[in-house]
Order: sequence, then structure tokens, then C-alpha cells
Amino acid sequence: MEQEKPIRVVAVDDDEAILDIYENGLSSDKCEIKTFSSPKKAKEFFTGAKPEEIPDVILMDIMMPGEDGISLMSDIRAMPASAHVPVLAISGLNDAATLNDAMLFGAMDYLVKPFDLDILLAKIKKAAEISRKRAPKT
Repeated sequence: MEQEKPIRVVAVDDDEAILDIYENGLSSDKCEIKTFSSPKKAKEFFTGAKPEEIPDVILMDIMMPGEDGISLMSDIRAMPASAHVPVLAISGLNDAATLNDAMLFGAMDYLVKPFDLDILLAKIKKAAEISRKRAPKT
């Protein structure tokens, strides 16, 4: 039986504790996780990423200093190499306006902090399936 490729996940969040949760909670479960604590560093990564570095799924915090997650999501989705990558918006905000903005600017789904790791993992797996179907063939 063919070995299933790990799901490549990029997580962007200014909260180091959340990034630790991602790294410790997801990397053991068939996910390769790359984290960024600043939107600027994440944008630099996507701007210079090789095709094999583009993730299957992006976890995006909404409220971050400098550039918010919705603007960053829009920038990443505008790049041809990463336009197909599903984004899961994750925020401490639980209001309709934020949810609508996230979905309008390209989020596939939305989770409110604190989140259940099993639910997040299920959403990541679903998003990765979609991503791999949409990905440009190399």
C-alpha cells in the first residue's frame, strides 16, 4: 500500500502559545507544520516559495499586529502558486462581521479560539483533499 503523503500546513498566528499547540498537536498526526508568528514573514515565505514548499492548507489568525489575517489571506490567494490553497480562518472573534469578511476574502472555513484539536484536524484533512485536487499538476 502506498504511503500517504503528510499534509503540509502553514500556520500564521502572532500568539506563540497557539503556534506551540499547532506544532505539538498536529505534527504528530500526519501533518508537516511550518509556523510564522508575523504576517510579514509569512508573506515573504509565500512570495519566494518553490512549488514543492506550497502547503496543502493554511491556518490563518485574523487579528494580528501590522497586517490582519484577512489582508494576508487576500495577498496569498492573489499569488498564482498559492491561489488554490484552502485557508482555515482561526480567531478569538466570534462575530458575524468577522466571519463574513473571512469567508468573503477566501477562507474555506472558520474556527473560534479556543478550538478543539480533533475538529481542527478533521477540517485540515477535508481542506487538504480539496487542495490536492485543485493543485497545479507539476
